[in-house]
Amino acid sequence: MKYAVVSAAVLATLCALPAAAEVPQPKDTPYPGTIKLNVNATDLGHRIFRVHETLPVTPGPLTLLYPAWIPGHHSPTGPIDKVAGISIQANGKTLNWERDDGNVYAFHVEVPEGTKTLDVDFKFLSPQSPAQGRVVMTPEMLNLQWNTVALYPAGHYSRQIQVQPSVTLPKGWHFATALEGAQVESNHVRFNAIDFENLVDSPMFAGKYYKQVDLNPGAKTPVRLNVFADRAKDLDITKEGLAAHRNLIQQMYKVYGAHHYNHYDFLLALTDKLGGIGLEHHRSSENSAGEDYFTDWKKSWLGRDLLAHEFNHSWDGKYRRPAKLWTPTYNQTKRDHGLWVYEGQTQYWGYVFATRAGLWSHKQSMDMMARLAATYDRGRPGMQWRNIWDTTNDPTIAQRAPLPYRNYQMSEDYYSGGQLIWFAVDAKLRQLSHDQHSLDDFAKAFFGMDNGAWNINTYTFDDVVDTLNGIEKYDWRSFLNSRLKGHVNLSKSFNDQGWKLIYNDKASAAIKAIEQRYKATDFVYSLGFMAGNDGSLSDVLWDSPAFNAGLAPGMTIIAVNGTQYSGETLKDAVKEATTSKQPIELLVKDFNRYLTINIDYHGGLQYPHLVRIKDKPDYLSQVLKAR
Repeated sequence: MKYAVVSAAVLATLCALPAAAEVPQPKDTPYPGTIKLNVNATDLGHRIFRVHETLPVTPGPLTLLYPAWIPGHHSPTGPIDKVAGISIQANGKTLNWERDDGNVYAFHVEVPEGTKTLDVDFKFLSPQSPAQGRVVMTPEMLNLQWNTVALYPAGHYSRQIQVQPSVTLPKGWHFATALEGAQVESNHVRFNAIDFENLVDSPMFAGKYYKQVDLNPGAKTPVRLNVFADRAKDLDITKEGLAAHRNLIQQMYKVYGAHHYNHYDFLLALTDKLGGIGLEHHRSSENSAGEDYFTDWKKSWLGRDLLAHEFNHSWDGKYRRPAKLWTPTYNQTKRDHGLWVYEGQTQYWGYVFATRAGLWSHKQSMDMMARLAATYDRGRPGMQWRNIWDTTNDPTIAQRAPLPYRNYQMSEDYYSGGQLIWFAVDAKLRQLSHDQHSLDDFAKAFFGMDNGAWNINTYTFDDVVDTLNGIEKYDWRSFLNSRLKGHVNLSKSFNDQGWKLIYNDKASAAIKAIEQRYKATDFVYSLGFMAGNDGSLSDVLWDSPAFNAGLAPGMTIIAVNGTQYSGETLKDAVKEATTSKQPIELLVKDFNRYLTINIDYHGGLQYPHLVRIKDKPDYLSQVLKAR
């Protein structure tokens, strides 16, 4: 055997590295002292956040953690791959650190004797393009999420670690955040100290063009809409738009009867540069929309349930939280099974409150719910082998990555599938009580306590069942489990509400708005796909006419019956096929091959709509009616 020769210099370096260590388990004890965290966010050209932390320490082994499990993401998505240039110093001397050999989010360092503070520096290299992740810094605005720019000490609950945050912004920029006590000197902003759990829960938007609007004038507890835009002219808010957002606050207060914050700040970016987002927090939410969100109010309705959804999370998800979705630190595994309430019921209320507030018209809401119903009537063949309960694992399984056959694989269907379960619950409550009780009563009983409290109040499946039984006695456990863990047609929830799903050849306003938004044409419930304006296919409905004929995601339609592809050309071909026995002939490109695929389909265009069931009470209209 030949032995390697190790130089004295290399040996000295190896000896200076910290010994292999376990990541300390968190304890509910205070971390001694306050961490000072400063972020320099002025390097817009390179999109780099430069971080400096000063940590009070005692000599001995120390493990620093980078947050991995980010609330609202429901998965270990902390962008550790964007962290670079880590340097740890004690008394002006650089220390060696070592990444944990089993946990890439943990860094071990040995604190020398006589050291009272460590200086930690690193850079967060934010994405330069959407291909690298969500863009969070542009020439006009930025989104500072504290979990991306902080290392915190292991061994303590996050709520037991005090941090005083500060940020240096580009000159002349405005900012908004739920953090309190802002002290501004030139372009440097320092905030009051806050525990690390709530620091991560208090992100910042900043930018050149900014407007703040009071959504609850005269109230003791402020609710503010903070709008940032790529252009100053996009900040013009119509009276109709302002009224609808103010109505949203009042409609939610009327249902819950209590709120869980000492102030609330909507952070809204109107942009086509900053990456899209809808992320909940206890006292704020991060949201984005198109530049015309306010300035073209009549046409921009499609995504206007977003703020209703994220605001609802202050009650459902942040204050009341599934027990296994709360962990003492951001580096422990969260269990996502409660997401059918956390996200599913919030999806229900997002639609309902958007309609009650006037963010959506009644017709727009009905069109969206018809599309929702069709998804689980014909658009989720995956329900044959999976159930909604199992999809709560999807944030970890797929981490929101694109899927080859999303309709068959399913992905996070606890959102929309869970939404339909709650429509069924509402209808059953109304039926049992002869229309005296509804999901509004559950919401008030389950979420509407302890006005002003913004701690975390966890719950279990049994708590949900017990609350429902407190409103109307029933076998709620079986009712919920048959839909959560069974393989039922969830679209039948609307039958219980007094409406049924039909299909005809008339595209609804929702279908047209979606086609316009995504630059595509909808053939999902006829041929079995949505095609981009260039003919590209991103998903093909499993076992549909197109799938059975040989079409697959990734192909591009070049021609229809010998004519160059366009959405209208294919629509015409589908219409003509209703009176012809000839198949629809498609020329498609698959990698570098050109194929002719014949689809033997003669059923015409198919779009979903909801229509009344005459012999049943119309519960759904009552659900959507403003309080």
